[in-house]
Amino acid sequence: MRTKKADASILLLGIIAALLGAGILFTILTLRQDPIEEALSGDRVINTLFVIEKAGKPLSSYVLMYYPGTRRAAVFDIPGELGLIIQQINRVDRIDTLYDPRQIGAFEGEIEGLLGLEINFYVVFDTDSLGKAVDLIEGVEIFIPSPVEVYDAEASILFPSGVTRLDGDKAKLYISYQLPGEELESARFRRQRFFLGFIKRLGEKNNALKNPSVNQAYQFLVKTDMNQRTRQRLFDEFVGIDTDRISIQSVGGNIREVSDQKLIFPYYDGSLIKEIVRQSLGALTRQNEGAVSERVFTVEVLNGTSITGLAGRTAELLKGFGYDVIAIGNADSGDREITEIIDRSGYEDVVKIFADIIRCKNIRYETAVPDAMGMELGLDMQSLEYKSDFTLIIGRDFNGRYVTGE
Repeated sequence: MRTKKADASILLLGIIAALLGAGILFTILTLRQDPIEEALSGDRVINTLFVIEKAGKPLSSYVLMYYPGTRRAAVFDIPGELGLIIQQINRVDRIDTLYDPRQIGAFEGEIEGLLGLEINFYVVFDTDSLGKAVDLIEGVEIFIPSPVEVYDAEASILFPSGVTRLDGDKAKLYISYQLPGEELESARFRRQRFFLGFIKRLGEKNNALKNPSVNQAYQFLVKTDMNQRTRQRLFDEFVGIDTDRISIQSVGGNIREVSDQKLIFPYYDGSLIKEIVRQSLGALTRQNEGAVSERVFTVEVLNGTSITGLAGRTAELLKGFGYDVIAIGNADSGDREITEIIDRSGYEDVVKIFADIIRCKNIRYETAVPDAMGMELGLDMQSLEYKSDFTLIIGRDFNGRYVTGE
């Protein structure tokens, strides 16, 4: 009798051990299969495509790159009128020609090829569902630099200047309207600022969105390849992003007319945007840089050649890499042989990164006068002219993209 009881106990313990082992194995496999946990536990940048649809086509498309190790993010704006050779249809056309609201895989894949990275997740709203989502998170706060007052018989457009919280209806109007004669860049910039405010608010209200009833309503509004747990986990991370420090970069290029439509063709057949993405990824993942990593460095570009417009084109190139070009002009000579960079930033590693963009090895270092030192020397600090962190003086060895004569 005792033997039978002992055998039964051993069998029961074996069953319990097997169940525990199976549970542990299931948990491990679940975590391994959960892409967000895999991404957060590894040394990886998480790339998420956000699309705002209007009438079945992208009104705005953004790729948000986020690195958990530093909690830094960068955003790239993908214009719908970007011109590409689209293999699926074997012709040159807009990138948004590939967009299908029922299946965005082809559109997503083209963006991956353009930027040279893998997109981990996508999030899609149409303008109506976006407005409802904005109401669900109790509005989106943005800064409007100048008041907008357009009175129309059908729909007036009224937005006060300053910090404003948009409800759902106002948000839909804000991202959709374009004033008569308004440049496309202005409307694009407005949508970019809204997008950053929206991402910030989603992070702030993520705990509220975990409420079952609220979450059910939200899930109905958004189209995504993330499950509920993944989405909540990712947006928990977004709380730590300082969106005020994110400068959205647009994929730029030359405008050409093809088949009666104006298209933007990426500079240097797309190699430039891939290089900009690589630099952005490097900036996201660099550790222990303190305030330097968050700082936007200023640049002055001077043309030391006889080529008209070279300084302006170079300035656009540098803006693409996130630099603030504060001055463009001519050098004291139009016959300079060698391109030179003057560094006043005081950060040797930073100026080398700047120089590598155009492969310039000729760097001259100047010491800027700090405020405290200027006061000790009795200088009137208000009368001193501000000088940029870097001055780039273009010589004849610069071909518009790289220094070639060194």
